[in-house]
Amino acid sequence: MAQCQWQPNFQSAISTTWKCIVSINSSTSICNWRTKKRLQTTQCYSSSFPLTSTTRREEVGLKLGKQRGEYEVECFVNDENGWKVRRMIEIKQEMRNVAAVQAEAFHEPVFIFNDMFFEFFQAEVLSGLLYRLKSSPRDRYACLVAEASSDTPEVEQDLVGVVDATVYRDSDVLQHLPGAAEYIYISGIAVLNKFRRQKVATALLKACDVLARFWGFEYLVLRAYEDDYGARQLYTNAGYKVVSGDAPWKTKWIGRRRRVLMVKQVSHESTYLH
Repeated sequence: MAQCQWQPNFQSAISTTWKCIVSINSSTSICNWRTKKRLQTTQCYSSSFPLTSTTRREEVGLKLGKQRGEYEVECFVNDENGWKVRRMIEIKQEMRNVAAVQAEAFHEPVFIFNDMFFEFFQAEVLSGLLYRLKSSPRDRYACLVAEASSDTPEVEQDLVGVVDATVYRDSDVLQHLPGAAEYIYISGIAVLNKFRRQKVATALLKACDVLARFWGFEYLVLRAYEDDYGARQLYTNAGYKVVSGDAPWKTKWIGRRRRVLMVKQVSHESTYLH
């Protein structure tokens, strides 16, 4: 059972900082909570803080699903092969940057007017992002972004990778998830071309693991093209397993590439928030 003792560090009319000492199964973590008006940000500096469902929602007192932006975890992965992953900040420039990363990753070049079609595609990606943010509660959808964990001359861009995580309850998927009523679906994972093969995607997938534990979900689900062996190996190395594939009428009969469904069961006993 977790025990949380709140101790005020500094107090003023503008902001208050509290130190929370949490003890869970003889593991202790010190977190700084900073309250500024309605925005509350959590910064956890210890890697020995298991985020079990009870700890997260009851003892520590995070209240997900309240006001958008009221409770935040600043960083899901702090230093994974030189990258950190956090939740996207909902400001215009950062949302445009997210759309640019995903557009570069998924745009299929055309012979003529490629630049124009790319701009249209990027605008469509941004529109989809805005729709998801508007229509989804904060504990049902998250856009996570990767950036360098420290200032390095080699990384000029603020964002180098992006992934979307959405809570779904598709019955066709749930039949492969024993005991689950919902799951987190991973999509839109994208890395800028110049930063590929530098473990950015690995950091993004690890952040999804932390998010699943933070939200209290047992399963992560994604789809990959059956013939995309590089992507499938990435997901396999991250702990995903193939459980099914697209039906024949979705592929051979209409000429679409076959996809496989991959699932990862998340262990809540070894969750750490950096």
